[in-house]
Amino acid sequence: MNEENQLKISKSIFLIPTLYVFGIWFIYWVEITFGFNFNKFGVYPRTLEGFRGVFLTHFIHSNTSHLFSNSIPLFVLLSSLFYFYKDVAYKVLLFGGFFTGFITWVIARESYHIGASGIVYLLFSFIFFSGIIRKHFRLVALSLIIIFLYGSMIWYVLPIKEGMSWEGHLSGFITGLIFAIIYRNKGLVKKQHEFNQTEFDLLFDEDGNFSPPKVEEEIEEI
Repeated sequence: MNEENQLKISKSIFLIPTLYVFGIWFIYWVEITFGFNFNKFGVYPRTLEGFRGVFLTHFIHSNTSHLFSNSIPLFVLLSSLFYFYKDVAYKVLLFGGFFTGFITWVIARESYHIGASGIVYLLFSFIFFSGIIRKHFRLVALSLIIIFLYGSMIWYVLPIKEGMSWEGHLSGFITGLIFAIIYRNKGLVKKQHEFNQTEFDLLFDEDGNFSPPKVEEEIEEI
């Protein structure tokens, strides 16, 4: 796909982020309106029942503060993903979401882990590292914007705040980095310019010294 088509605006750029954010708010509304508690559907590490959370955890939130903190980054990062990386956007979101949940299930503490923060860290990591790896000027600029907006998030892959699933953050961050490496040649990449030799180049030798070709004198026979 050429660069013009790659950066062409499509419905999915805003449709998918809108549906995702609307979906997590709707699920939370159902939970508080009808008195449900969906926390038990989150990731509970290393148990068969808790494995269902690998697929469901990204849609469950504990309170409105949790929802607000994820909603804006989700919309911004998902929109960026589907605009700049549309060739691999669905794969990153779906497979990346699965592996984020799976790694959390493997490494996390014995507690229910819920929230879309793992997806936020997945997208943050993928977009940032993809720009650095591919070296395309647009993607590098996007990486710098992302690190400016959300760079402080990096601290929360460490256990510095009680009650926060740093393992989910770390899982998303690692998964994003891996996917950035796997898909480094998909979509926009830095163009390698090839220089064609011209007649002017022939006037110089390999060391850059001016060395015009010798003109053979014409000899006329009598």
